Amino acid sequence: MSLISIDLVALHCSHGLGILNRALRNKSRSSIQIQAQQTRLSFPQRRRSNWRFLSTHSCSATLSVMAEEEKEAFDADRAGALVKELRECFDNGKTKSYDWRVSQLESIAKMVDEREKDILAALHQDLSKPEHEAFVSEISLTKGSCKLALQELKSWMMPEKVKTSMTTYPSSAKIVSEPLGVVLVISTWNYPFMLSLEPVIGAIAAGNAVVLKPSEIAPATSSLLAKLLEEYVDNTAIRVVEGAVAETSALLEQKWDTIFYTGSGRVGRIIMSAAARHLTPVILELGGKCPAVVDSDVNIEVGNSIYHTSGVMVAVRRIIAGKWGCNSGQACIAPDYLITAKAFAPKLIDTLRSELKVFFGENPMESKDLSRIVNLYHFKRLSKLMDEDKVSDMKVLGGQRDENQLKIAPTIFLDVPEDSLIMEDEIFGPLLPILTVENLEDSFAVINSRPKPLAAYLFTNNEELKNNFVKNISSGGMLINDTILHVTVSGLPFGGVGESGMGSYHGKFSFDAFSHKKAVLYRSFEGDTPTRYPPYTPGKLKLLKTLISGDIFSIILALIGRSKD
Repeated sequence: MSLISIDLVALHCSHGLGILNRALRNKSRSSIQIQAQQTRLSFPQRRRSNWRFLSTHSCSATLSVMAEEEKEAFDADRAGALVKELRECFDNGKTKSYDWRVSQLESIAKMVDEREKDILAALHQDLSKPEHEAFVSEISLTKGSCKLALQELKSWMMPEKVKTSMTTYPSSAKIVSEPLGVVLVISTWNYPFMLSLEPVIGAIAAGNAVVLKPSEIAPATSSLLAKLLEEYVDNTAIRVVEGAVAETSALLEQKWDTIFYTGSGRVGRIIMSAAARHLTPVILELGGKCPAVVDSDVNIEVGNSIYHTSGVMVAVRRIIAGKWGCNSGQACIAPDYLITAKAFAPKLIDTLRSELKVFFGENPMESKDLSRIVNLYHFKRLSKLMDEDKVSDMKVLGGQRDENQLKIAPTIFLDVPEDSLIMEDEIFGPLLPILTVENLEDSFAVINSRPKPLAAYLFTNNEELKNNFVKNISSGGMLINDTILHVTVSGLPFGGVGESGMGSYHGKFSFDAFSHKKAVLYRSFEGDTPTRYPPYTPGKLKLLKTLISGDIFSIILALIGRSKD
């Protein structure tokens, strides 16, 4: 889920090689550099070009890089000027008003309604997302976030009353939510529309000025976001910066009031390092290997009957929906691997096989309901996981792939070695390993031996197992007997823990993520007590201890010069 990179494979085309050579000759001295990793190459440029990754059947590399007309370089100076402009806008108080926040949220909601077809077309161009999936996961969730913020904004903005103590009597206290200031949102490519606007909606609701940096790996959506936000919202306070490494590096050199990043842990470390130079707080929405534990006890009771097969079928359908129905596994909350009892594995695999056939047909490569892999780099990365000697013989289903279409069929492996490549990092694709254990409780040790995941799933009717899972497994979020749907509940925070991220958002949590909770205590000039002032005496100390104790009867006695003693 890397944010800022250019695929080496795109450079097979001669035009791409020319661009690469020019960029390397003009390498900037930015203090924030993204280093090359494996077959990905990242580099800053002096002259800005908008990179576009386009599917083609004529190019041997499948993808080509096209540089649009060169524009004025977006360097640190321009980034600094942009931040200064937005800070002046914020300082004049415009974004803090309730009316301004509402007007911007209404404009975004209107934008999504009016330009739905354009948004769906961009998502299809970038990822071949089926319209149904794109509407549910990108359009409807964005609309829902806008609607909730508009409904609840007035109450979110209200100061929260807090009880005070006898030591401050007479007094009152409040927690006031104030906007942080000028914030940077760096988005990702797998849900490029929703994951761009969801945090922007929270930032606007909280009263901030915002810069959005969409992912260049989803170029059609990035370009559309830049165009639509320029048209629909207040550009004196809300801006979009397109580009790749050079632009992101220039942005990261600036002082922000918070940085919100969605993407990989590798780039997350770079974001955090850049932010540390300015003591800028960060919210990192990362990922990880999300486990799904499947118990054989997943039955559905109807009256006095128990339908074993139906229970397994429902569990399997929900796993498929969360894995292959979510951008072909290219989702940070998709189940990354399953764990089940060895004796139950054959039945689970058979049910997966039959239900995958129902969902995607005899030949899933021809299905229009499966998204494609985002680009050739990720296609080859996933192919490498599939072809590793330790894993290739463990395949029990699928494995078909088409480099020209960038499609890989749903593929399942059984009992792959834990030191295999497919079990090292987040898969982020349509591959699903199944690990088996003798007793399902042994799955806890398997999960806890790895970094804490963004989500963890359990399928069971066993109440004791549910309780133990919730108690003993640490993850950003958790869902029992389903996958991914916890992110649709606005009352639940969405975020990671440990290497899967820090901070959370969604609903009011988005408002809180971009707000400072300011403590305010109000006192009158009455009720002043000499106990706090010199000269200190034993009597004053005794009275002070009595006041701190909170014992009303003792306080009254102390005030009239008596005590319980």
